[in-house]
Amino acid sequence: MESPFLSILALVALVLLVAVTGGVGYLTVADWRDRRLRENEKRELRRSTTKRR
Repeated sequence: MESPFLSILALVALVLLVAVTGGVGYLTVADWRDRRLRENEKRELRRSTTKRR
């Protein structure tokens, strides 16, 4: 028979694993989005600078 302590410990480990994985996924997507926005801003800045000349 499995002890209740091990069942609770396994459940907590699973919840923490899901939370950490979700956090890493969120940070990865946020970094990708921010990098894309910065690149678009640089492109727009270059376009506006070259048009004025």
